[in-house]
Amino acid sequence: MTGRAHRRRRATAGAIFVIGLGGILIAGLFSFVGKLPRQVENPDGKTGAIVVLTGGSERLAAGLALLSQGQAEKLFISGVDRGTSREAIRARAGAADRFECCVVIGRDALNTEGNARETAAWLKAQGYGSLRVVTASYHMPRSLLEMRRAMPGVALVSHPVFPRGVKIESWWRSPGTASLLLTEAAKYWAATVRTWLSPGPAPAA
Repeated sequence: MTGRAHRRRRATAGAIFVIGLGGILIAGLFSFVGKLPRQVENPDGKTGAIVVLTGGSERLAAGLALLSQGQAEKLFISGVDRGTSREAIRARAGAADRFECCVVIGRDALNTEGNARETAAWLKAQGYGSLRVVTASYHMPRSLLEMRRAMPGVALVSHPVFPRGVKIESWWRSPGTASLLLTEAAKYWAATVRTWLSPGPAPAA
């Protein structure tokens, strides 16, 4: 076989590999998006506590509304920036009742895995056995994966919120949404592999 023919075969094999890998990624992305929640799970059910994972105003508003409606005894906000005061969060909450008595702020988490560890420690100290998880719909699969790993004995209820700028139903037409979902899918796959390799609760930081 001549050097030119060999190079042609290598180029062809490389192209087939890239196309195949691209096809797997696209199929995986469609599968990931297809499993995203489209509605709230058990919207009228009560849990011992609620956790809001920081990252959007819709999440905090939804968590406070649930607390005001009496769907849990306490609300834990995980991953609050250390520079954000309780008063600032209270101001964002507006006239939400039960804020002073029943809202707890966590400041240790820097990512979703940290959210799970921080929430698990707080929940254990409080003695609650059930938790409603409030976060964006695209973030829910990874959040639940990490929460189940950190607190395997706790009953989790998903409560997705749906940010206006994230166009889940037509994501392929929106470059911003497509990029967001691809990034989140990659993080979810990485978390899944990490869970397979170490299925027990993540060690405390």
